Order: sequence, then structure tokens, then C-alpha cells
Amino acid sequence: MFIQNQMHTHINVLQSYFMQSAQIIKDCPAPNYTEIAMLGRSNVGKSSIINLLLNHKLAKSSSIPGKTKLINFFSTTWELSANKKDSIIHDAVELDEIAMHNKEESSCTKSMRIPLVFIDFPGFGYAKVSKDTKKIWDKHLTDFIYKRQSIKLFCHLIDSRHTDLAIDAEIERFLKAITESRQDCKLLQIYTKDDKLNKSDYHKLKAQNKITISTLKKTPQAIQQLYHAILYASLNW
Repeated sequence: MFIQNQMHTHINVLQSYFMQSAQIIKDCPAPNYTEIAMLGRSNVGKSSIINLLLNHKLAKSSSIPGKTKLINFFSTTWELSANKKDSIIHDAVELDEIAMHNKEESSCTKSMRIPLVFIDFPGFGYAKVSKDTKKIWDKHLTDFIYKRQSIKLFCHLIDSRHTDLAIDAEIERFLKAITESRQDCKLLQIYTKDDKLNKSDYHKLKAQNKITISTLKKTPQAIQQLYHAILYASLNW
């Protein structure tokens, strides 16, 4: 467990790579690490957000909404570091301790490396396929989401310009039903494309403590806020 003050911790992405794609449960990789599911309607900017979280352009975006038809797995390792006087690290798996002594400040820094797996699901809403094919996809996705116990966090991506769409309400109800039936996973809403908002609408979202991000106009502070929100929610810290 990491007892922390988020203002005094920093998350660094050490490495990321594409694992594999899968269409049905039996084709998925072994659930060895904490998994974070990324879901949202097509064209919400999901691939761009995943690449931001991986700090690497691994998730492919397309100009054709609904093109992604497989479940894609990405592995990453995050390093969480903090000053000893602000936090305590103990009982951690794969813990790296780095002691750095400064003669002037006599400070000590520790870090923890945390392996995570991000799961990129097909976007909802725009796929141009037959109704029969869509039913098969929906069944596979639903079975996977309910049965994959290694998923500890569902990230629902919402376009910050369109916060009241029926499809997002449907996704939210679906994910809430899962998180309410399981005590070991959470739901986190992330509002994308906040650079497209006017100042008034932007401040309204922030006043509600919503997590907002833009991959085009991002700041180190906004990136760290997103990293921290995902990490602490997925590990239930």
C-alpha cells in the first residue's frame, strides 16, 4: 500500500508495449496484472487518451468511426515516486527503493514500479455492421467485461462538448451495474477534448470536480492528475 499525498508524488511511464488483440475470452492474455478497461463511444478520442497514458503511440486511431473490432491489450509500467517526508511506501509488490542523499537537504526518495494493463474496447455507436454481427460483438464484450475479474477500473470516456448523449447514459448504466455487483472494481469518468470548450463550460466541469483532458492542449499538471486518478482508483488506494 502507498500512503501518499498526491501533491508530492510523481508518476513516470517507464515502458509500454502492445500485447495482443482478441475477439473472444479464450484468446485473451493471462490476467496477471491489474487491468484498466477503456470504453466510450466512437470518435471520443479513446486511442489518443490511451497513447497519452502509455506515453507511446501504440493505440491506432482511425478516421472511420467504429473501425476497431477487437479487444486490444497494452502493457505498461508506471513508476510512482515520492519524498520520504511526504509519504510512506510499504508492503508493495515489485518495489524498487532508491535512496538519494543530498548533503544540503538530506532528503530521501523512494519509488515503486507498478505493472498495469490497459484494455482498449471497440467504440460504441458507429460500427457499420449487420445487426447479427453487432449482437455477436455485444455478447462477447458483455461476457468478457463481466467475467474478467482482473479488471479493477472501468474508464468511461465522454466528449466534454456532449455530456448528455443517450449512448453515454447507456454505457454509464451498464458499467454501474457491473461495479455495483462487484466490490473490487470502480468506475471513473474522464471528459475528453476539453480544449474545445469555451471558458464557461470548462469551468462548469471543473467546478464539479470532473477529470478533463485534451491530448492537443495538455499540461504536465493535467497529465499527472489523470495518471493519479487512474492509478489510485485502479489499485483502490
